[in-house]
Amino acid sequence: MTSVRALAAYDGSGIDGGLYSRVNRWAQEAPHWLDEVIKVWSAIGLGLFAVFMVYAWWRARGADSVTMARVLASPVVVVIAYLVNSGLKSVVAETRPCAQIAGSVSLETCPGAGDWSFPSNHTVIAFAAAMALWFADRRLGKIALVFAVLMGASRVWVGVHYPHDVAVGAVMGVVVALLLSPLVRRCAPLVDRMRASALRPLLGPGAQPVAAHGYEAAGARRY
Repeated sequence: MTSVRALAAYDGSGIDGGLYSRVNRWAQEAPHWLDEVIKVWSAIGLGLFAVFMVYAWWRARGADSVTMARVLASPVVVVIAYLVNSGLKSVVAETRPCAQIAGSVSLETCPGAGDWSFPSNHTVIAFAAAMALWFADRRLGKIALVFAVLMGASRVWVGVHYPHDVAVGAVMGVVVALLLSPLVRRCAPLVDRMRASALRPLLGPGAQPVAAHGYEAAGARRY
């Protein structure tokens, strides 16, 4: 346990403390408006991923049941990733850099004792959401991944995380989504049953067969 708890006494001289300090200086020297934009994004940007999920649900109403299952499961994937990450944070107990490295400045209130740094919750949530969406909608997932990178970077810029907090958080979010993806796919039959129930208006009719060779999708001849 000594090697793990040693992170709590880390003084910023090793690992990526130098990189953190460099980014922190950039933040201190940057225009005020830029710091404010990044600060706001870092604080409320996770809401954008909720918007992405709602948009993915709307699009999936006309998609196959596997796609809808993946969309509906995306918030569950995020919650599981967050819980796993929270457990790791409590074990490692790494002190925030803004409370540890002399001369560092935090653009938002530096979290107090017990609110550990490693890995970054914001980054885990963002990457878990982006990967869950990627399985449902490749284009939307790619866009979400770009914003996930921006979210992770913002946590270092505002001064509340080391770069390694963000890097490991990104990996954890992706891995959790990858591990849960096969299980989510198996939920497609459940979506089929839900679409045949009173929930059909919410889940949509699903993908419709494509008409071909002069016949309608349902098999009726065109007149």
